[in-house]
Amino acid sequence: MKKLLATLLLGVGLAFGGLNAVAQTTTEAPAAVAAPAADAAPAADAPVAAPAAEAPAVEAPAAAAEAAPAEEAVKETVDKGDVTWMMISTILVLLMVVPGLALFYGGLVRSKNMLSVLMQVMVVFSLIAVLWAVYGYSLAFGGEGLIFGNLDKVFLKGITPDSLAATFTAGVMIPEYIFIAFQCTFAGITCALIVGSFAERIKFGAVLLFCAIWFTFSYIPIAHMVWGTGGYLFDKGALDFAGGTVVHINAAMAGLVGAYVLGKRIGYGKESMAPHSLTLTMVGASLLWVGWFGFNAGSNLEANGGTTLAFINTLFATAAAVLAWCVGETLGKGKASMLGAASGAVAGLVAITPACGTVGPMGAIVIGLVAGFLCLWGVSSLKKMLGADDSLDVFGVHGVGGIVGALLTGVFSAGSLGGVKGDDYSIASQLLIQAEGVVITIVWSSVVAFIAYKIVDLIMGLRVSEEAEREGLDITSHGETAYNR
Repeated sequence: MKKLLATLLLGVGLAFGGLNAVAQTTTEAPAAVAAPAADAAPAADAPVAAPAAEAPAVEAPAAAAEAAPAEEAVKETVDKGDVTWMMISTILVLLMVVPGLALFYGGLVRSKNMLSVLMQVMVVFSLIAVLWAVYGYSLAFGGEGLIFGNLDKVFLKGITPDSLAATFTAGVMIPEYIFIAFQCTFAGITCALIVGSFAERIKFGAVLLFCAIWFTFSYIPIAHMVWGTGGYLFDKGALDFAGGTVVHINAAMAGLVGAYVLGKRIGYGKESMAPHSLTLTMVGASLLWVGWFGFNAGSNLEANGGTTLAFINTLFATAAAVLAWCVGETLGKGKASMLGAASGAVAGLVAITPACGTVGPMGAIVIGLVAGFLCLWGVSSLKKMLGADDSLDVFGVHGVGGIVGALLTGVFSAGSLGGVKGDDYSIASQLLIQAEGVVITIVWSSVVAFIAYKIVDLIMGLRVSEEAEREGLDITSHGETAYNR
């Protein structure tokens, strides 16, 4: 328990420590990329403020003009290009999970546990997809509560191919089905990320039961608070374009708590637990980078200039983080590693996620550089301080990177630093809102995760036997091996 409390305090410390990042002054962002009309993914039925209507060619009678509500001037339309882009983005996020994340994690474990990680990632995603359709979407986006939505759309009740979801542009809509599918992939990858923290020692059934509980009581409320109409952080003006808090910090805290609750792997610190295939890890990291364009740019919900801003920021921040990690390793160890380069890529992707739609390209590069160095510290020095066996460094990369990105979003979204915000934007005020979102996510996810692990432990037990762990989970949990010798 002392370690858990220490973890929470360190997480809060990281949140406020990121405020000291170096700011870079650039020229004001051009109008062409002065981007989305909103800063967080809207709920499917969230109202979008209509822009002022242009003067009509033929002047209407004054009485008629006064009688017509302003919102009626905006006609709802669905653009085939937007629909196509959202379907492609959804496929790209799925690519991030299966096979991207599965291969990235699988290559990092020992060969006797390779198949078990592949199974956990794939089946967890599938489980969450079904739960999302049954009740997750309704609770996350179906109402206007502070923490939860409602059950009006449980089992996707009332939704048809003609149902529409709002975007960031007044009157521009997309089919609600594709919004549901897109958000489903976010929920699925968030739960799959947690797998990396307790890899190589947990029961398969325990993974599934834990993820079902945590998804219901942590992912859904955090998603609604940040992105849902009426959500607490949404109404406060928190900026999280594609999931720095909802996805990365949320999953990282659940994983770190799990590493403490399950305990260290047998032989940890005494036996070699080196990755069995850095080739597969590199392939997985590359697929994550490719898929992340759907993750970030898809969160704009349209195919326009704002989408290209998120796209280019995802490219530059990731490249900068790879370089920063390699430089950090060279300075500290004398050599840059392939594992470091792959980890740096993921760190950059994580950090730019909340900021990609509101910062400029130069701000994205700074965020990537900061994340590369700090996440390297997170998986080395900080990990030793925490004393947890976070198998695949979920907290060191997703937790630290998510906190850095969430806070620096508040800095580099300013127009004076190349972001899309206007002259009335206050960096200090936004940083306080960003920090509040980070702290809420850290505490909420940690408490829910701890309770969920204890419930699962009481029902079926969390950890496999010592014999099963030594033999490997591929054989003992699934009766198969990843490699036939």
